[in-house]
Amino acid sequence: MIAKILPLILILVGLGAGIGAGIALRPAEEHTETAETPIEEAPPATEFAKLNNQFVIPVVEDGRVASLVIMSLSVEVTIGGTETVYVQEPKLRDALLQVMFDHANVGGFKGVFTDGANLTLLRHALLEVAQKVLGDIAQGILISDISRQDT
Repeated sequence: MIAKILPLILILVGLGAGIGAGIALRPAEEHTETAETPIEEAPPATEFAKLNNQFVIPVVEDGRVASLVIMSLSVEVTIGGTETVYVQEPKLRDALLQVMFDHANVGGFKGVFTDGANLTLLRHALLEVAQKVLGDIAQGILISDISRQDT
């Protein structure tokens, strides 16, 4: 009789141990409180004014155009400043082009022209001239596209 009951007792003990281990080792439940105040992101303090046309900068070597650099820019401005950018765009483009020509003349578009330090110098110079034209509304310059085509 014990021979018939012993396997049944072992099965029940094993089943109980498995259930107990499962309960003890289950992951803790995540409690989310519905009363939490959601964190609101602050609205951006700036906006971007994309300049309408690309800039084309010739790179001159030995008296001939060795390559052309093509760039697309946006100006980061304080909220509401995009209209000022578009009103001043001809003057702004002229000033930005002069900076790019100077950059090309000192070799800034030769070799690895997309080097981070090189582009940081260019952005800084472009921002300085943008601030001279636009005033304090100019906050930054974004180079959205840049390529060089060797001739």
